[in-house]
Amino acid sequence: MRFSLDLAAVTATVLLGLTTAAEAEAEGFLARASRSAPRPQIHTLPPLREQAVLVDGWTAERASRIPAMLERRGIDAWVLSQREYAEETAFWALKPFVAFSARRRTTYLFLSSALTKKNTTTTTGSSSGEEVQLAYRWIDNTPDLWLHLREVLDKHEPATLAVNAHGEISFASGMHAGELETLKRGLGDKWTARLIPDEPLLAVELVATMVEDRLGWYKKMMETAWAIIEEAFSSKVIVPGVTTTEDVVWWMRERIQSLNYTTWFQPAVNIVTLFDFNPNATHETGSELFRSTSSDTAATQRPIQYGDVLHTDFGVTALGLNTDTQHLAYVVPPGQSKADSDKILKSLHEGLHKANRMQDITRANMKIGLTGNEILKASRKEMASEGIVGKIYCHPTGEFGHSAGSVIGMTNLQDGVPVLGDLPLLKDTYYSIELYAEHYVPELDQSLYFYQEEDVFWNATGESWDWVYGRQDKFILIEYLEADSQIGEL
Repeated sequence: MRFSLDLAAVTATVLLGLTTAAEAEAEGFLARASRSAPRPQIHTLPPLREQAVLVDGWTAERASRIPAMLERRGIDAWVLSQREYAEETAFWALKPFVAFSARRRTTYLFLSSALTKKNTTTTTGSSSGEEVQLAYRWIDNTPDLWLHLREVLDKHEPATLAVNAHGEISFASGMHAGELETLKRGLGDKWTARLIPDEPLLAVELVATMVEDRLGWYKKMMETAWAIIEEAFSSKVIVPGVTTTEDVVWWMRERIQSLNYTTWFQPAVNIVTLFDFNPNATHETGSELFRSTSSDTAATQRPIQYGDVLHTDFGVTALGLNTDTQHLAYVVPPGQSKADSDKILKSLHEGLHKANRMQDITRANMKIGLTGNEILKASRKEMASEGIVGKIYCHPTGEFGHSAGSVIGMTNLQDGVPVLGDLPLLKDTYYSIELYAEHYVPELDQSLYFYQEEDVFWNATGESWDWVYGRQDKFILIEYLEADSQIGEL
């Protein structure tokens, strides 16, 4: 059937996501995503008051581990200090749910459990009974703060006092330069002489390490991200010949907002068959990954057509957690013969399965204690032995989208990453397995890049990296009734 709807009305409906499932079916819009698992579902976030209880519980458990971490790292004390709107990076892993910034001067002091056999890690500034307090927090804007800090240090006499002033690693360099100078004046010569400014792994481990109870909600968030992607890559949202990739991007942003989630980066939606990958790109997400033969603006305004291969890079944020996912879809031409459809889908899945194989190789090489560069080298060697061409650029995720820890390659650094690639892989962390495989698709007479990104968590029981929700092993298929081929002529 031929539509007589006004083009503006169609576009508005698509962008606002107002088409219901019943309306979509009535108008001949059919969507089907090919998958090896049940259709992912949206998970509604709990009320904010309940979120506060959840997140503060996770934060308290994380803080309780710091004294033991200091002992394991051979550091006696650790100071974090910041002013309002000039917070340390690690502050965001310690703040209460209801805090939106530091106040006045907010200073933390953590002591190693090696200093005592009895300890508590409350950050209230008070001790109880005979327990020796190992964690302090002061919020003050007077010189008294430094007096109180020196009193605690004089009492315990730590031999080393770490601060986050590393020259290269952002998570370990969060103390602002001015704050460091003020801290030195407040400490005096005795304690300034004991400062260790460049210990990288304290802040990295604090931010990277996930408490076990976070995983349940992280899985729900990941399933929600999958569900939004499948909804975006469907005939409910995409009208060939009308809808642009930019339209889909903003639909995804609105969908996130409507669910009371947010995100940590602008979603990307790309027509893979229109773009060449830029091997020198330094951006790991977003449309910067691609180099168009025309201007970027023109590319995002080109309507999606039947036969396009689509890619998205998408993540959601909630409860102090962030996800990161890249999936692929194929816009099936209506009336395409089964033989032709089977041929191109076979080729597309061959490329996707190469990327799946790269995921398996990378996960198998992610041994705790190895550096990211060692993992990258071993993985690329294995890829070469199997004749797979592609790139690996995995990163920690969770607390931040690009979180603390060792990185395994970057798009422009496939022979090793300075500094960040030399950090050891830590247990109890989350990682984004991000990569692409190159594969020739004869039906398109084109080599395509099969981008994939899925998050994994460290399974201590099985000592393995397991998928948080799953991985894409089949293309999302966006299908339409044959009569709907007239839509693009509206």
